[in-house]
Amino acid sequence: LAIKKIHLQGLRKKELKVNELMVMKMSRNLNLVNYLDSYLVGEELWLVMEYMDGGTLSDVISKTYLSEDETAAISRE
Repeated sequence: LAIKKIHLQGLRKKELKVNELMVMKMSRNLNLVNYLDSYLVGEELWLVMEYMDGGTLSDVISKTYLSEDETAAISRE
């Protein structure tokens, strides 16, 4: 499991987070980290998701060079 903690106090784009949550809840894909559940803990929204062994997608993107063809293949999947 992995838990993404979103601090809600002062968050201007709460509607976007709710939309993200609804999309994650409705979609299941073998190529994506799937949403499992969510909890409101104090001022934080905790999203429980499948664990991704390679780290966050933003970490992988910032530390890895991909050619245009590789990016296209990943996007297609």
